[in-house]
Amino acid sequence: MTQAKTPNMLDYEAERRAFALEVPEYFNFATDVIGKWAQDPQKLAMLWLGQDGEERRLTFAHFAEASSRAANAFSLLGIRKGDTVLVMLPRVPEWWESVLGLMKLGAIPIPSTTLLTTKDIQFRIKAAEARAIITDSEGARKFEAVRDQCLTVTQAILVDNDEPGEGWHGYAHITGKALPDFLGPRTRSDDPCLIYFTSGTVGNPKMVLHTQASYPIGHTITGKYWLDLHEDDLHLNLTENGWAKAAWSSLFGPWSMGAAIFVQDARGKFNALETLELLHTYPITTFCAAPTAYRMLVLDEPLAYLQSHTPKALRHCVGAGEPLNPEVIRLWEEKTGLTIRDGYGQTETVLLCGNFPPLTVKPGSMGKPSPGFEISIIDHDGSELPPHKEGDIAVRIKPERPLWMFQEYWRNLEATQASIRGDWYITGDRAYKDEDGYFWFVGRADDVIITAGYRVGPFEVESALKEHPAVAESAVVASPDQMRGEIVKAFVILAPGYEPADSLARELQEHVKNVTAPYKYPREIAFLETLPKTISGKIRRVELRERERNKKA
Repeated sequence: MTQAKTPNMLDYEAERRAFALEVPEYFNFATDVIGKWAQDPQKLAMLWLGQDGEERRLTFAHFAEASSRAANAFSLLGIRKGDTVLVMLPRVPEWWESVLGLMKLGAIPIPSTTLLTTKDIQFRIKAAEARAIITDSEGARKFEAVRDQCLTVTQAILVDNDEPGEGWHGYAHITGKALPDFLGPRTRSDDPCLIYFTSGTVGNPKMVLHTQASYPIGHTITGKYWLDLHEDDLHLNLTENGWAKAAWSSLFGPWSMGAAIFVQDARGKFNALETLELLHTYPITTFCAAPTAYRMLVLDEPLAYLQSHTPKALRHCVGAGEPLNPEVIRLWEEKTGLTIRDGYGQTETVLLCGNFPPLTVKPGSMGKPSPGFEISIIDHDGSELPPHKEGDIAVRIKPERPLWMFQEYWRNLEATQASIRGDWYITGDRAYKDEDGYFWFVGRADDVIITAGYRVGPFEVESALKEHPAVAESAVVASPDQMRGEIVKAFVILAPGYEPADSLARELQEHVKNVTAPYKYPREIAFLETLPKTISGKIRRVELRERERNKKA
């Protein structure tokens, strides 16, 4: 493994006291940050690995010129400042070129996962009144199925075919003949920058609007303190490009720090062994993955691979998206010697809480508040709660709202207002903090189970189940019960080598009783092949709850 580096954060409390980020009147990440690093024509921005094994080393100078060409090409097509553009691409360099080009232009990219269905595409385009779409052949086929219902789209751009047919522009063609320097108007720091749709774990996805300052500057917090990136790092983030986590860890976070990113154009189901091979083969120094990926990386076969194939240069690992089970942290550290530092944030924010390098990791905790934020646990009246009292995770926004948050739920005033309680922004998640100031996730506000007067967070039960070797993954929800109001029910995916059985269900119930508390054990267990998830991979407990309510109605 690589030698340890001096962390960017040495003293947590001192860093919070001294924290400040400069926000100029005019700012554009594509021009001001990428342009700065591009002054060194050899400085590596991306090591890209294609599906066929092709490797490309792309510099910041490449992205500076390519994004200028893209901005000029889009401008010639009539895309203007303030126009919304759906960008639906796999992990290909054109995604970064297009997003940066739109930012230079002052247009508003809407990064979208390639997993969107035709219905999803139609919903997003109509909600945002998108002016254009940038996609590949697979995305084009989906879009064509609903094109006649997406009347705001006047331009369609295809990246993987330069003879795309009627109604489409070839990306390579239009950018290849565009000028390499962009001389358009500057953007203000408070101008709109990009829109992400929320995951939709509860209800329809909402449009989250960020300004040129909120994510592009704010993710310095993420890249510097939590990812702990330095200029000579090579960072691997497993997130697919359509999600806000890509902005965190594949764009703003690492490139703010001048670090290079390792990008594998992997498509289809996540392959744990392939990921471990990358970490063993390439000089990847920092690694970010969702808890689902880490859970797969510590199954029997990957762990056996790690016995003889340790990561080549890895020094720092983080996880975010959902809470990370303590057992997963333990197994990963046992095999790699590295602690996974969990972090917490939202599509609406940069990193809010994290297990930063100077902090002792308490496995299962989301850590302490990030510099630049005052985070607390509050009750329904907006009053702060004492340690070990469960409540709503809240960000103080008065007397001064942190700039590193979204501007609003675009075109949804009701949802924007509903997220405010007194002096606080409410994240929609429940947690408690301990006497040391560490925050502990309980669940989404709608996920908390109240059984016979007891409140049970699904994450704690899921973490207990994960400690049993038979459990690969689980989801815990409330199921209606005439006597108790609700009971705890677990839906379990079994690890390889285990078969569903009543005896195994009883064994898992006893296991949870012993690991947590008797009232928290799942009174019902169902074995499933798959769990319902959002297209970002987050478990849709709301769907499982609805199934239970309908079944017992």
